Amino acid sequence: MIMKHWTLYSLILACAVFAGCTDSARSISHSGYDQEGSYCGRRAWSGASDLDFQYRGELSEYDVLGIGRGEITSEAEIRRTLETAKPVKLRPGNSILLIQSGALFPDGPMVTALSKHFTVVPFSGVPTVRRNRVEGVQTESADPESYSKSLRLTAARGGTDLVLCYWGMLESENERLPTKTVSWVPIVHWIVPDEKHHMRIQLKVALVDVRTGNWSVFSPKPFTDARLSTAPGRGAVDQKQVERLKQLAYEAAVAELLQSHGELAMTGH
Repeated sequence: MIMKHWTLYSLILACAVFAGCTDSARSISHSGYDQEGSYCGRRAWSGASDLDFQYRGELSEYDVLGIGRGEITSEAEIRRTLETAKPVKLRPGNSILLIQSGALFPDGPMVTALSKHFTVVPFSGVPTVRRNRVEGVQTESADPESYSKSLRLTAARGGTDLVLCYWGMLESENERLPTKTVSWVPIVHWIVPDEKHHMRIQLKVALVDVRTGNWSVFSPKPFTDARLSTAPGRGAVDQKQVERLKQLAYEAAVAELLQSHGELAMTGH
């Protein structure tokens, strides 16, 4: 009788744990699957040999674009800026300083997609400033304009024409299948039902002209994927979804970049 009660208690507790982790969001730069703890996708770093490889949050858009929060601006300055600002253009042979927010290196598929058309110089997107936290993820410097100019100077010294920085979010939801409620699979003292894993990726891309500081921001269309998963292979399915969605999003981002800002279409490339 005691064993029956304990089994029932374990089932109820397992359901309660997973009920609280059906929805999650994570950065594309911190997209690993947590196999040590819960299925919420939030694993704490421990035992790392090099702190430089740890995830430390995201770059702030304000820093990359050089926009100060609460900056006092006159109407005359706005008019002058409108008169002098020009659209950011990509030309064949341009060199791009490529940054993935939150990552020490940009993802390989993004580098590959851009390298078909431009010279790509990978650069770190790990934030070094700890002054402010925005929404618990982004970090901001005390002087965004100075930070942006420093980034442009770095790009100029490397002979690059533009800075391209991109941010990405992966949103996921685990759907317990009604037909599988009695198909229990034991794993590490827990009991996990079969699930359908829904995932969506969203990107935001900022393109900055190194010479002028003019910039443009756009977001390609989001992509979704849904797959069945059963423990203990949940992590493998999750990572396949991540890689597939990243590939689709990166290709779409480069295509939109060429269509909106490039001159490649007119040259037949």
